[in-house]
Amino acid sequence: MPDLGLSIKVVGTAHTEFISNIQEACSSIVTSGKILLFRASVQVYPHSRHLAPVPHPHHRLLEALTIKALHLFIPWSMVVQNASFIDRQLASIGDQVSFLGSFFRNTFRRGFEWNEFVRQCYLIGYKSFPLVLITGFILGFVLTLQSLPTLKTFGAQSFIPSMVSISVVREIGPVIIALICSGKIASSIGAELGSMKVTEQIDAMLVSAANPMQYLVVTRILACTLMIPVLTLMADAISLIGGFVGNNIGGHVSFVLYFNKATGALMFTDLLPAVTKTIFFGFAIGFIGCYKGYHAERGTESVGLAANTAVVSASLWVIVLDAIAVQLTSVFAYN
Repeated sequence: MPDLGLSIKVVGTAHTEFISNIQEACSSIVTSGKILLFRASVQVYPHSRHLAPVPHPHHRLLEALTIKALHLFIPWSMVVQNASFIDRQLASIGDQVSFLGSFFRNTFRRGFEWNEFVRQCYLIGYKSFPLVLITGFILGFVLTLQSLPTLKTFGAQSFIPSMVSISVVREIGPVIIALICSGKIASSIGAELGSMKVTEQIDAMLVSAANPMQYLVVTRILACTLMIPVLTLMADAISLIGGFVGNNIGGHVSFVLYFNKATGALMFTDLLPAVTKTIFFGFAIGFIGCYKGYHAERGTESVGLAANTAVVSASLWVIVLDAIAVQLTSVFAYN
């Protein structure tokens, strides 16, 4: 993993040097064209120190060649402007790969911090349960209220329990809970580790022969990986209660009948892919929060920047991973 990260950084540096050489070549082409155009447009009188412009038979041709050179130079100049951005992205990818390799090495190293792992599970899981409880209840409640008028039109209101259970368990529940946890957990981890980085607490741990990767990073990533699926399952169960309440606002369905229909519509192929992708959601949330906080720059504003970028990056990766998971499950599970 560290060798791969270093290789990606080297590729970024070579890419920047290549773009700089192309920029110099294009600048030389344009400069040469301008000199030829100037020489073709003026004539030096032997008895005068001044330059007088006179027409030249090849003036139009040289002007067209210069314009072509400028058109060639303009796209490459735009590429050169983005070269530093690409170089930064490649360097960031290399750092993330090295950080991931360090995480796996320290995960299986002796001296695992079980006390800190349990404490992080408490903070990430138990402290997030009220937020997940409210979100799951409102999710099932609103989905039922929005679907009830349409299904009544076709006389299919009896399918509401199965519709709510399948849609929530398969897709809506895992994604919404992961996005909620991205805002709460990734930001808190990024801000906490970022403040420790700025105040040099991580450097103090290194000096005192402690392992900050094993104590700070491994425990938080594993706690996120474990607790996000648990929170998602709880939210799925609470959403069924919300759907039951929403269904009984305009009608009456017994509690036993509603849950028999809701659970009877679910299959093992609905539950397993949903739980599996929440594991990857939790890993992505914990990894990005730890990475952004651990690599915070010096300065107080970097703490807020680390928390902000952690939320944005974690939310984006949740959506990307969900798109990949939907494609895989549609091919291997639902067919």
